[in-house]
Amino acid sequence: MATTASETGEDEGMKSKPFGHQRITRRHWLQAACRTGLSLGVSSAAAIAWPDGLAFARQSESGDHRASFDAAELSSRASMSHAFSEPDWSTLDEGPRVRIKAVVDGDTVELERGPDVRMVGTQAPKLPLGRDHVSEWPLARDAKRLLEELVAQGGVDAQLYFGGRRTDRHNRHLAHIVLDDAPGEPLWLQGAMVLAGLARVYTFADNRSLIPELMLREHVAREQRRAVWDHPYYAVRDAQHTRDLLERTNHFELVEGVVRNVAAHRGRWYLNFGETWREDFTITIDREHDPVFEDSLFDLHALQGAPVRVRGWVVEDGGPMIRVDHPEAIELLTTGG
Repeated sequence: MATTASETGEDEGMKSKPFGHQRITRRHWLQAACRTGLSLGVSSAAAIAWPDGLAFARQSESGDHRASFDAAELSSRASMSHAFSEPDWSTLDEGPRVRIKAVVDGDTVELERGPDVRMVGTQAPKLPLGRDHVSEWPLARDAKRLLEELVAQGGVDAQLYFGGRRTDRHNRHLAHIVLDDAPGEPLWLQGAMVLAGLARVYTFADNRSLIPELMLREHVAREQRRAVWDHPYYAVRDAQHTRDLLERTNHFELVEGVVRNVAAHRGRWYLNFGETWREDFTITIDREHDPVFEDSLFDLHALQGAPVRVRGWVVEDGGPMIRVDHPEAIELLTTGG
């Protein structure tokens, strides 16, 4: 769905009180928008060992999924510096230094002074936060608790960085957050939450910075079935299961399948995943977004016959559909050994 981070309004609500392994076939993945030289393999990443004592959201015999973690251990090693290079912060705009007052949910914090900060590039499981129309998502309380523990261990003093649109319609900052006082080295909260499996990568056309870095961390979390990646609510969907996808209308989903046909018609691209195009799963892209795909060397025609993973909000238009307006929403998958 062609929305921006400022239009969703998904996180509006009450503030909290102040502080005191889904296993998939081994693949190499290529973030198709980054064909200018970035190629990240799974072979080394999949071998990364999670810090001792951390176990996320394993399913119990009763069917419950619970997240347990040693917060001190996580906060000291969440950046996984031995495995992941730190983002190049010089490529972003340095924002204000701030002090965190409270965690609202798994991807939003309240500051002592100024607007809240929405942790751009991520989506954690949602809490209702006083909104009658919003149901609590599985593991939402665990995501909030982990973010609280990270801040408690990493310190409340933080540096904001902007890589795109800076505020949403609720006047919240849309920023990356780095904690300066974390043990060992500064802690990037978005990277830590995604690597823990308690946030998914959530991209927008007007905020595309550091997506490859987040995608790699998400891939490792998904391979090792951490937290949301071991819960059926967040399962990667099969593009061929159209009935299941229709049941997920108005949900943010990751969908995998082989693109059977690529066609442009009446100002829109159609990436079709079945023979019955009016009923099967489809990705649509308005032609007005062609320049951003061209700038990223993203050839839509080349996706015909290719396995891909798309992320976005499922809508119903005959069959299930995800509308895309930027390249990072589509990953090109290639099978590996």
